[in-house]
Amino acid sequence: MASSGFSAKQVILLVAVAASLLAVTQAATVVVGGSENWRYGYNYTEWAANNAPFYFEDTLVFKYEQTPAHSVYLLPNLWSYWTCDFSKAKLLANPTQGQGDGYKFVLNQWRVFYFASAEGNDCKDGLMKLIIVPWPRY
Repeated sequence: MASSGFSAKQVILLVAVAASLLAVTQAATVVVGGSENWRYGYNYTEWAANNAPFYFEDTLVFKYEQTPAHSVYLLPNLWSYWTCDFSKAKLLANPTQGQGDGYKFVLNQWRVFYFASAEGNDCKDGLMKLIIVPWPRY
C-alpha cells in the first residue's frame, strides 16, 4: 500500500527550514524619520513610502526634543488622520517621552496605524503624521 504522508525525515527537514526562515526575518527597530527623527516640517508620508515595508512585531521609535513640544497620538481612523481630529485619539507619548531613547511602539496587530503629533500645528501644517500598515513575515 502506498503512503500519502510525509516521512519523519521530511517533517524534520521542513521544521528545520521553517525555523531558519524565522531566524532570518526577525523584527526590526526603526527610528521614525531616520536621522531627522520626529520633527515639524518633515514629510513622513514620503519617509514611510521609502522605508516600507514594515512588518508585524517591528518597533517604531519616535525620538524628539522637548522644545519645541511634540507628541505621539494613535488616531482611530483615516478621517481623523486627514482632518487632524484628536477627539478620539489615544495619547501614546507626551512631549517629554520622546527624549533620550525615544518612545517605542510595537506594531503588534495587523491593521492600519495612524500616528500624529497634536502639539500646535504639528499635524495640519507640520506634516507630523504617519500611516503604517505592517505585513506578516514569511
